[in-house]
Amino acid sequence: MQSPDSPPLRQLVLKIHSRCDLLCDHCYVYQHADQSWRSRPTFIRPETVRAVAGRLAEYTRARALESVSVILHGGEPLLVGPARLRDICAELTRALAPLTALDLRMHTNAVTLNRRHLDVCREFGVQVSVSLDGDRAANDRHRLDRRGRSSFDRVVRGIRLLQEPEYRHLFSGILCTVDVANDPVAVHDALTELAPPRIDYLLPHSTWDSPPPHPDKTATPDGTATPYADWLLAVFDRWEEQGRPMPVRTFDSVLSTLRGGPPLTEAMGLAPSDLAVIETDGTFEQADWLKIAFAGAPETGYDVFRHGFAEFAAHPGVRARQQGVEGISETCRRCPVVRSCGGGLYGHRYRAENGFDNPSVFCGDLRSLVEGIADRVTDRSFAPAVLSQDRLGWAQLELDRLLLRRTRQQLVAEPDAAEAWRLLLALDADPETAPRLDEVLAHPYVRTGLRRSLRGPADTARFMSLTAAAALRAGWSATLSWDQPGTRLHLPTWGTYRLAAPGRVEVTVAPDAFRVRAAGEPPARGGVDGAYTKDRADTRRRANTGHRTDTRNREDGWVRRDSGDREDGWVRLDGAPAATRWRPLGRLLAQDGPLVDDADPYRDCYPATVAPPLASGDFVERLGRAYELLDKDASGPRADPDAFRPTVLTPLEAGSGLLLGAHGFGALGVAVDVTPEEFARELPRIGRRARLTALRETADLHRPGSPAGDLLDRADDELGRAAYPAAARALTALTLLPESELTATGAVLVARMWSQWAGRRD
Repeated sequence: MQSPDSPPLRQLVLKIHSRCDLLCDHCYVYQHADQSWRSRPTFIRPETVRAVAGRLAEYTRARALESVSVILHGGEPLLVGPARLRDICAELTRALAPLTALDLRMHTNAVTLNRRHLDVCREFGVQVSVSLDGDRAANDRHRLDRRGRSSFDRVVRGIRLLQEPEYRHLFSGILCTVDVANDPVAVHDALTELAPPRIDYLLPHSTWDSPPPHPDKTATPDGTATPYADWLLAVFDRWEEQGRPMPVRTFDSVLSTLRGGPPLTEAMGLAPSDLAVIETDGTFEQADWLKIAFAGAPETGYDVFRHGFAEFAAHPGVRARQQGVEGISETCRRCPVVRSCGGGLYGHRYRAENGFDNPSVFCGDLRSLVEGIADRVTDRSFAPAVLSQDRLGWAQLELDRLLLRRTRQQLVAEPDAAEAWRLLLALDADPETAPRLDEVLAHPYVRTGLRRSLRGPADTARFMSLTAAAALRAGWSATLSWDQPGTRLHLPTWGTYRLAAPGRVEVTVAPDAFRVRAAGEPPARGGVDGAYTKDRADTRRRANTGHRTDTRNREDGWVRRDSGDREDGWVRLDGAPAATRWRPLGRLLAQDGPLVDDADPYRDCYPATVAPPLASGDFVERLGRAYELLDKDASGPRADPDAFRPTVLTPLEAGSGLLLGAHGFGALGVAVDVTPEEFARELPRIGRRARLTALRETADLHRPGSPAGDLLDRADDELGRAAYPAAARALTALTLLPESELTATGAVLVARMWSQWAGRRD
């Protein structure tokens, strides 16, 4: 049985029809060594579908899977007909939808796609991807029907049907098999003209015993010629020239892995396989492209009537594709692009004499492709952010502004956001208030919120509250309204206001005060309403006034009612006692000390649990003593003028130490039980890592995927630990790399590290 620690299976390719209405000469099912399709049932039987659904439900429940993907496949899946297609989707939905998020998909040639098929797909949310190899000439080089006729017009007709308004949301993309005899730009232009949501370029299935076609018959797939890389790089250049109008999975995967992210396709990268295949007779198979290797290559001996998914997942062949770097050849493990290439598709490594213990038959092409993309996306211009903390801060602020503009684009149809955007533009246009806006944008958790908005639904309430916070800090008078989803309305850099209930709110800000009321609530007496105005008299005083963290007179983080509460609804920020509903943030030290932010909803971006709002002053008192220790070190002869001083401190669960998270520059997570000595000792090391991370966010230091990345990490960490011999070894290795591996910014960074090494070592 599969170990509970093993990677779970999340994708099932379900063969629902074993025949096809095309006769593509590059098809791995019908044109390669394995011909087991001949003995399979033509279409999957209802009892087989029920067994599949039951087994998958059993596995989903046991592994507590949040989602599973079932890909309806063939042969040609449309040949089952709309009625059988509906029965299959209904059975899978009945068994799985109560347990997990079911993602139904279908890969088709679209030759017979019609409205009856698509009505079924619409009913069950089936996402449809279509195989098409380019323009008519490119497509018909291989994809002809059984009478030798073109399939192009019929496929395009199916795609046009998918693009009609009622079905457009079902179209997931186009799959294109590469043929280097075709013009790459003409192929790509033909596909982009169809406006697919995604394009996936696939290398033709080949092995060392059956190598891929090469236009130059004297060329060999050993790296001396790279026609497939050349072809794909020509497409990449065209895609870049077009402004990347849609995702291209091969390119996006390389770009992701070059920057340290995950692979996005099984054909490249080291991610463990999470795929099972079930044929029309209910037999479990490994990935069916293994059919290109030899007859019986994907067979397991299991079927859904006698075996479950856990047994299949424990099969040696499945486990072999889950071993990451340990599961590839020694040649691949030594390769500098292994993180992006991953040894290529498992089936493409096959050679009869030693099985799959080889690099891909496309080895030279894959390396050339990865390195070619890396060279193309590397910004080699010099970034002044490497020279000082101030310049780094400015570059980080420019990144925050870019993220803010992108979030605004997501909210373009929101009238509330349009009003806030006009206010932000007004603040930014005024030389006196622009720095106050920058203070809010530079708050590290503003970056966290903006990033999450780009990855999912935009957080309109956060966009509105940061605008209100900026207006408040700038001393402007303004009124904004929005739908607030919870009862905690947090103003970044200021604090949290507790609402009576979620819903529509109206927030009015004025110099030194603000008011929150439910929409439609009659105005309270007193205060300021109206359009954007500003009172400059106290702007500088207010912007520079710090609020000491004071944990006295609080219950559950909220201030008790006292005589300072006002009946006009205004919360005063000019030193008056805090109102009952208002919980201000405080600063650790005087006016220029770090903000202690224990309430921002986006502070949960650390690899440890954030602590609840502070209930005592112990944490603050310990950090105050830590800063006294740091101030003593800062007065010494070796003080670093660019030493990292956090702008925001956030308490984390006990035992977590000091941590960085997925936030903007300046935030530091600190365990509630950290000692002053531990804080002062660890801050230089983690501060160096914070600066390096921030610099990487704003500049390219090396060619993506280069060994320079790991060496910079090592040198930086060893310098932070004062481990100077180890730092020298890493810096020496960096210095010996080919000049092209480092950018101008990276070279300056290495030189500065050498200077720091020499200065601290003396």
